[in-house]
Amino acid sequence: MNKYKIALMPGDGTGPEVVKEGLKVMEAAAAKFNFKLDYTDYDVGAIRYLKTGEVMPDSVLEEFKKQDAIYLGAIGHPDVKPGILELGILLKTRFALDQYINLRPVKLYPGVDCPLKGKGPEDIDFVVIRENTGGIYTGVGGVVQKGTPYEIATQVMVYGRPVVERCMKYAYEYTKKRNSKKKMLTLVHKCNVLTHCGDLWVRVHKEMGDKDYKDVKQDYNHVDAATMWFVKQPEWYDVIVTENLFGDIITDLAAIIQGGLGIAAGGNINPEGVSMFEPMGGSAPKYTGKNIINPLAAICAGGMMLDTLGEGKAAKAIDSAVTKVLASGKIKSLAAGKMGFSTTEVGDMVAREV
Repeated sequence: MNKYKIALMPGDGTGPEVVKEGLKVMEAAAAKFNFKLDYTDYDVGAIRYLKTGEVMPDSVLEEFKKQDAIYLGAIGHPDVKPGILELGILLKTRFALDQYINLRPVKLYPGVDCPLKGKGPEDIDFVVIRENTGGIYTGVGGVVQKGTPYEIATQVMVYGRPVVERCMKYAYEYTKKRNSKKKMLTLVHKCNVLTHCGDLWVRVHKEMGDKDYKDVKQDYNHVDAATMWFVKQPEWYDVIVTENLFGDIITDLAAIIQGGLGIAAGGNINPEGVSMFEPMGGSAPKYTGKNIINPLAAICAGGMMLDTLGEGKAAKAIDSAVTKVLASGKIKSLAAGKMGFSTTEVGDMVAREV
């Protein structure tokens, strides 16, 4: 029997509630497919910070390195200034564990309302692979003469070829593994304006594809054009690869066209190390403790985690269970308090299908 060590960061607000349902579903999958999950709970988040002034000690990161994966609920609290938790927990973990891929499946499930007229599940099924540790988010830059009329601020998009190459290789390999009919990797950037970083990405995309992945079709979109085509013709896409900032933006748009943050899950991946999985929605503090938050994104994130750990059959079972529950039409909405069921009941429904 395979055993996996999982670090839990339930976090703030409704985070612990959705994590509970994700664990319920994963345990059902573990029982069916004969593997075991061992959990270690970490009280990292806003509550800890407000009580102690401590965001996340380095000792926690060292413990994370000994785990097989991290399962995150959500972080955020109205009494904590923006940026403190994001930088001190999320970005700190990504950089320290070198989670250089952000993986975002974009799938419209049957029974889910899509804001795009005339589009259905057959039209929206693609993946965005975002480079996750480079670019503007590295923080290269600074401020001079702050607070004066002459203040200057810089923040630089920085990319070394090895960082681009490892992201591109992951994207090509993922496209091959996905094995869709399109079998196409679309690079999204802004090479007509960002002529240095953009040119590097374009050349690596072409060189690697021409040399090692001749069976994968190459495509390119400027990022502004991609936002238009996401809405007009999402069926064009198979796998998208992009840099950090652009990926951060277009995956939020992608979440809306798949029905909203209530069904959007993602992974921060280190293919050679420890990865972290999470629902894309926030902590939703106003719904805390009411048992009305939608847990499906957290459940899908758990499925992604199992797939990355090598339990592909269990991951497919979870995805199929989510599909059946949504296709049944019983869930009226993905919005909190409008599902027609409690958070716990939705988790129970998916677990039973698994």
